[in-house]
Amino acid sequence: MIAEQVPPKRTGQDQDRNVPSGINYPQRETTMDTLCAKMIVGNSGVILRLRETIQRVAKSSSNVLICGETGVGKGLVAQAIHLMSDRKDSNLVSVNCAAIPDQLLESELFGFEKGAFTGAHQKNVGRFELAHLGTILLDEIGDMPLTLQPKILHVLEDFQFSRLGGNEDIKVDSRVLATTNQNLEKCVREGLFRKDLYYRLNTVKIFIPPLRKRPEDIRPLLDYFSRQVVKNNGKEVWRLNDNGVLDFLCQYSWPGNVRELKNIVEQLGLLGDWPTVREELLARQTNDINANKPKAELPPPTKDLATETRLDEQVLSLKEVKKRAAREAEAPLIERVLQETNWHRQKAAKILQISTRTLQYKIKEYDLNGRNVSTGLCSQCDQTTMN
Repeated sequence: MIAEQVPPKRTGQDQDRNVPSGINYPQRETTMDTLCAKMIVGNSGVILRLRETIQRVAKSSSNVLICGETGVGKGLVAQAIHLMSDRKDSNLVSVNCAAIPDQLLESELFGFEKGAFTGAHQKNVGRFELAHLGTILLDEIGDMPLTLQPKILHVLEDFQFSRLGGNEDIKVDSRVLATTNQNLEKCVREGLFRKDLYYRLNTVKIFIPPLRKRPEDIRPLLDYFSRQVVKNNGKEVWRLNDNGVLDFLCQYSWPGNVRELKNIVEQLGLLGDWPTVREELLARQTNDINANKPKAELPPPTKDLATETRLDEQVLSLKEVKKRAAREAEAPLIERVLQETNWHRQKAAKILQISTRTLQYKIKEYDLNGRNVSTGLCSQCDQTTMN
């Protein structure tokens, strides 16, 4: 998946992404078909369809959600979409939602005015402003804190926001691309990601399968990265043309996907120590298999009529089942939102879309303990007001 990169006007963290370097970039006049083939390497049907999808999606301004495991090349697909769009001459701005601390992410995205907080000595323009008339990439959107998701939704709906500490509404025209290695549908069901934000981002969804699901792409990728090693270091990858080496690499499962493949080819090019590399890959594959090995299931118990318990003593009532299920689903979510808001009840209740009184009742019911920063009182102390 990862292949040639074309340098758009980039700003922010996209300059630090783990992508191939030292590559001859194709010229701007390159046709979309040629450009896509240079950036997205592979011969499988999946990759051929992916190239077609990228070219079709690039012509629109719709939001795109790019999904796939770590290392499959989600950021490269986002870059290809930008470069083939009408916004290619403007900035492609990347924000890694997983790498920036929660308390700093809002100011990073929307900027801040002078004096907005301690240390804000001058106005700072956020990433959305930098991406005006261009594209913003929200990398690993699944790691965005719940407290910030409503503001992102507001920007996607109204195309305007205000800087921290400011009152002026700033209008932007930015195309939004997002990537994730998480199952956002599951996150929505578990209350860890807003449903309305998910559907707003998911106008077009692109899924990139892991490398182990498309083994026919391994050989073209090996050839591509081998050429890059020759070009950058002036020597061939040691023994890569040996059939035994190629057979092994083509059958390896590549848990780290294309990023891992690229690193292995570079390692062979620099050190030429195939026995050590082979042992390392075997160890990785063994660990990966053991980590994903399903637990053995116990055989169903045989019935003994003499000791069999009555059915009505085994089965819980539906009311009790519902109560337990609600506790298991609600308690972790409520506690997480309270922690993210420093136990500010009104803010937490607004995010959870319940009344403050209902939230207080659930804190008591689920025995959630914490310190209320806004009042300076323990949550247990607040509960006395309910009695």
